[in-house]
Amino acid sequence: MIDQAPGSAASPRAGTPERLAIDTIRTLAMDAVQKANSGHPGTPMALAPVAYTLWRDFLRYDPDTPDWPNRDRFVLSVGHASMLLYAVLHLAGVKEVNADGKRTGKPAVSLEDIKQFRQFGSKTPGHPEYRITTGVETTTGPLGQGCGNSVGMAIAERALASRFNRDGFVLFDHDVYVLCGDGDMMEGVSSEAASLAGHLALSNLCWIYDSNRISIEGSTDLAFTEDVGKRFEGYGWNVVHVGDANDTAALASAFDAFRATDDRPTLIVVQSVIGWGSPKAGSEKAHGEPLGEDNVRATKTVYGWPADSEFLVPEGVAEAFQAAIAVRGRPAREAWEATLVRYRNTFPREAAQIDLLREGKLPGGWQAALPSFPTDAIGLASRDSGGKVLNAIAPHVPLLMGGSADLSPSTKTKMTFEGAGSFERGDPTGRNLHFGVREHAMGSIANGMALSYLRPCCSTFLVFADYMRAPIRLAAIMELPVTFVFTHDSIGVGEDGPTHQPVEHLATLRAIPGLNTIRPGDANEVAVAWNVALEQSNVPTALVLSRQAIPTLDRARYASADGLQRGGYILADCEGGDPEVILIGTGSELPLVVAAHEKLSAEGVRSRVVSLPSWYLFELQDDAYRKHVFPNEVRARLAVEQAGSIGWDRYVGSDGCTITMKTFGASAPLAMLQEHYGFTIENVCAVARGIIGKHS
Repeated sequence: MIDQAPGSAASPRAGTPERLAIDTIRTLAMDAVQKANSGHPGTPMALAPVAYTLWRDFLRYDPDTPDWPNRDRFVLSVGHASMLLYAVLHLAGVKEVNADGKRTGKPAVSLEDIKQFRQFGSKTPGHPEYRITTGVETTTGPLGQGCGNSVGMAIAERALASRFNRDGFVLFDHDVYVLCGDGDMMEGVSSEAASLAGHLALSNLCWIYDSNRISIEGSTDLAFTEDVGKRFEGYGWNVVHVGDANDTAALASAFDAFRATDDRPTLIVVQSVIGWGSPKAGSEKAHGEPLGEDNVRATKTVYGWPADSEFLVPEGVAEAFQAAIAVRGRPAREAWEATLVRYRNTFPREAAQIDLLREGKLPGGWQAALPSFPTDAIGLASRDSGGKVLNAIAPHVPLLMGGSADLSPSTKTKMTFEGAGSFERGDPTGRNLHFGVREHAMGSIANGMALSYLRPCCSTFLVFADYMRAPIRLAAIMELPVTFVFTHDSIGVGEDGPTHQPVEHLATLRAIPGLNTIRPGDANEVAVAWNVALEQSNVPTALVLSRQAIPTLDRARYASADGLQRGGYILADCEGGDPEVILIGTGSELPLVVAAHEKLSAEGVRSRVVSLPSWYLFELQDDAYRKHVFPNEVRARLAVEQAGSIGWDRYVGSDGCTITMKTFGASAPLAMLQEHYGFTIENVCAVARGIIGKHS
């Protein structure tokens, strides 16, 4: 058992400036959680010495310019310990950068903000949120996600350095620090991310593992007894042990060891006591609930703190902390800016690209490289046309980088243009990332890359979107321009059977607020979809593509694929009056709907075809446009999609119908499956006639 008494030899002496600062972090966390009557006080109390030592003596960070591109990143993967970060941001004097990227001069986290911990509209929500609070590098809360993000950030630093650094001009050489805990280490995403980080030898990455051996249910002995250090040694990490989180000298030595290691990432295993110094120390009771007013007073007394004080910041504590950080960070930032001025004179093209990345913009003119595809009755699988579009535009978007979960030959997302290359250990110049079979980590790593200026794309089969649900959701919460490419999108997978035939996945992606899910219906819609995805600077996109060939529609006969930019559009219409029926299609079913429309038209039935590849974009259109596409008076509507029916009622209405999947698929050739499940011209026409009959 580690000595938890404040007078232990490892602890800074009471009354010293160091101890005052550490205890200020602790007591601010205790008070904020107690006032909110909600939160996690124990971990901030235990890790205050770790955060203090890292920020004061090692983190290269300028509080006045917290968006400096070459700052070290600090990620709090244990997001439930958010008060640790808020207290540090307050004491460090970090200045606010608003949503427009302007510096307001206000504190990123004021004392009043801390008093509003976990309250509606505050800058101190229960878990740290990117874009809400300046100084928060990523939204954390779901355990392990911050760990995965950090690997993406470390990859991005290496990629940016390889692209922009020149002899005598070092613009990117920052490090990434992560505070993680037992919960992070239990989550599989952290293992996936750590494995890849070790493989890539990301020596700019340091995880600080808070081994307090407590989880919500009690001691981690209930379910977690492995030797984490040995595991990480197996991943190829440098592992350093600190026996007591209060030992700031040992912590400093550990950080020195990280900075001296240039051939692998570092894990610092820190033994701590949750709720240190309180009556609940070492117990799960210090984890997820306030200490209680009596226990707060008792703990403050143990610290030598005024027992009845609240939100006390002793005179000089913040000033000393800020000065120590600024004396290191400000000159480094100023030197960087001076280097950029010289760099701009010598490498104006590259400097202009740095300006764009800081603004979240792409180089001008890249859209001229977007291909168009000729009419083709056989056509291309949209995964194939997607690969062609990607390779046409990627040379003109140098920060576009990505890969797949060991599936690029199938998803067609490998960049094959001259010089594309692979991002590898010892050679970070390539544009292709090999994530291995690690879908969950792939999503969180892509988010980390987007948080560090890159424009990442990543790919797998649509059925495996389930493995990366958390990072997709977080990309939407953080408004990150990540492009998630999902292929093999339907029963079109055929013989692979129901385990690989996604049915419910489109509905679950469409249900994520802020995610633009696009299922293009031919090669030209694919090109427009990529255009839409890359034009966005604060919206993630899910491109849903087919394995099977889709005919390329005759755009001289039918409406332009540019209509996809509005989410849905009238692809083909009738003559001689209003439509009797509206046929709606997406993806591989769009040409089927068009063929049914032609057959019905030949029979004298007035039908309209609506291509609806993106519900997200369509719902952003004004009411007049949406009613133009779907007139209220036309109630006979039929949607055709090789996926579940959930959600289609908003477009077909109570009087319409769908031809969709009501069960899982089956293992059989595609043609047989299409016949069995009703995805044929004859069935679409028959169902359409039936709907018309109900309304005639």
